[in-house]
Amino acid sequence: MLTNKGKYGLKAMVHLAGLDPGALAQVSDIAESNSISKKFLDHILTELRHAGLVYSKKGKGGGYALARSAHEIQVSAIVRALDGPLAPIPCASMTAFRPCDDCADLSTCPVRLIMTEARNAIANVLDNCTLAELYAMPKSEKLIAGIRDHKSNVGREPRPRRAALPNQR
Repeated sequence: MLTNKGKYGLKAMVHLAGLDPGALAQVSDIAESNSISKKFLDHILTELRHAGLVYSKKGKGGGYALARSAHEIQVSAIVRALDGPLAPIPCASMTAFRPCDDCADLSTCPVRLIMTEARNAIANVLDNCTLAELYAMPKSEKLIAGIRDHKSNVGREPRPRRAALPNQR
């Protein structure tokens, strides 16, 4: 699940993606525009700076900006920088794999298999969306797409599950 830190980090990054080239945004402006606590946003932006996603300039006229083009930043990089691996459990993770102590066989564990499938679905969406694409989505389009997707799945039978290999994403 995306934490508030991850959600607010995405909002801040979208805000920065909307800046004119060479412009910097002050933390207070980003916080106010996105209804985020300034203190919490300071912490989030520090983590994003350490991850190489934003840079900061101190002093008069200072602020934050993207460290590289919004077209080069994957949404998944932002989420991983703030919330860690995308997998819901460590044995389904690509970047922080850790086997469970209570699992006899990773290749046949049904919990690991479904969580790996969930991780793959999340990664497929977030790895294939750039910050520029996220910024370009109109707010109403995002809301309508979410409602449309939810309504189209209501009352449907779940699709058949495919077997996942132990070394899949």
